[in-house]
Amino acid sequence: MTNQSILRLALLFCFSTTASCINYNLLRLQQRNCNSACQDLLWQLNGTSQNCLKDRTDFKVPEGIRQPQQFQKEEAILVIHVMLQQIFALFRRNFSSTGWNDTIIKNLSVELGQQRDRLETALEEIMEEENFTWQNMTTLPLKNYYFRIWRHLKAKSYSRCAWIVVRAEILRNFSFLARLTDYLRN
Repeated sequence: MTNQSILRLALLFCFSTTASCINYNLLRLQQRNCNSACQDLLWQLNGTSQNCLKDRTDFKVPEGIRQPQQFQKEEAILVIHVMLQQIFALFRRNFSSTGWNDTIIKNLSVELGQQRDRLETALEEIMEEENFTWQNMTTLPLKNYYFRIWRHLKAKSYSRCAWIVVRAEILRNFSFLARLTDYLRN
């Protein structure tokens, strides 16, 4: 009788833990869709960098992002979240000199915002369930990288060429995001 009660409790615990676990495969699929949609929207923004060679710069992508080592799923979610958050913030800046379609920028912001919110929910769940601690060693260089991008835009007075260079850099970011997305497997 006691063994049956223990077995029931163990099964109940297993099922409740499984029910509250993050579905990493779903999150990975959503992130892939977000990456694809954002890249499509960025390509729709007109402008090439050939006339803007003087504005090109090396923003120095952090090594951990350019060539990620073995990330834990939780770390990958955090890094992707920070990247989307920073890209979202960049495109909320003054892009009026670009002549870009406001609707495309709005759709890009919506796509980035929705995925950022999904990742934020996953991060909150991870923090509650797993007592996972975040390390600034990964996110601080990443935030500094985006600060350099923002500083470039500001130094160039948000010019059309500065934005075209930044757009090309953000397109490059989505290849990094694709690699990080592969870490989100159940």
